[in-house]
Amino acid sequence: MRKKIKIRDHTTHNVIFELAQSLGVEYDKSDHECCVQIPKEIGSGYVRSFQFDFGVGVIETDYLLKKDLHFELKKGVVHPLKILFNRESGFFHKFENDQDFNEVKRLENAMISSTTKNNHIFKIPANTPICIFSLEINRKKFEQKIESFLPEMNEDLIDLFRDVNGIKLFFYKKYYSLDISKFISEFVECELSGFMRYVYLEGKAYEILTHQLKQYLDDLNEPEKRLILRQATIESIEEAVAIIKDEIDSIGSIVNLAQRVGLNQNTLQNGFKHLYNTSVNEYIKNHRIETAKELMESSDLNITQITYKVGINSRSYFSKLFKKRFGVNPKQYLNQVRNKDKGTQSA
Repeated sequence: MRKKIKIRDHTTHNVIFELAQSLGVEYDKSDHECCVQIPKEIGSGYVRSFQFDFGVGVIETDYLLKKDLHFELKKGVVHPLKILFNRESGFFHKFENDQDFNEVKRLENAMISSTTKNNHIFKIPANTPICIFSLEINRKKFEQKIESFLPEMNEDLIDLFRDVNGIKLFFYKKYYSLDISKFISEFVECELSGFMRYVYLEGKAYEILTHQLKQYLDDLNEPEKRLILRQATIESIEEAVAIIKDEIDSIGSIVNLAQRVGLNQNTLQNGFKHLYNTSVNEYIKNHRIETAKELMESSDLNITQITYKVGINSRSYFSKLFKKRFGVNPKQYLNQVRNKDKGTQSA
């Protein structure tokens, strides 16, 4: 059975206050930050809010739920402009009078603005890691700062920020850039405290906003004229992964792999770090060891044959990697697997 929550979001801290009240738990407050922990009976993780000057705030979430969650924002009020960056599993959004939800997938961002009569509704699936970074902008308070952020912006986006009374619906969704991903990580991982923390985080929030607006402008260009790499980069990285899996016994250098998928080496490395939290070399090494394990379980090849099959030329190096990963050397694991098979056949 899914859980439903209604929330006011006049400020980012309001979200924490009302979420804590709905969940029946306390929240922590310090300086310009608030945080509520998800109770164990519902799931695990947290929701954190940050509030800066001129109506700019951030809501950062990292949680795993045991049941689906539907939450909607209170009707009849002007909600902040929301710029959502999805860092993990997909979640769903729709406006109140829409029939269907839009999925915001991993690594996508959505800029959304509701009206007082057509409210936001979010659907958060259970048993999937949810990690969302949301810039929240109160456009009435932000209005005095708008000119410094929109000197070259197109008319539609100027209208979006000028819509301080929430008259128009707006929905834009694209994959966000690796630069924005880096800035979000720097925001979330900041270890400063006090005044320096506040100034640093506020600066990062504006940095993310500025790059997002640049990306929006870039998306207005024809695909061949776009300068910011997003989904094309991700697709190229996925192509590189497919090459690694298909050619694990003979994969060439990283430079050659990058050239084959149309990326430079740095972009390929940054993409692997972003998507898989590892380097290209580490990904290849892990895939080789996983493939070797599968071959031991599903083939009649000996260890030397398997070693060459996964592209490793040294049996001693292969043995070292395998033991580090699985806690036993290849010979021990092979004997376990094949003795088990013999026992099964005898039975």
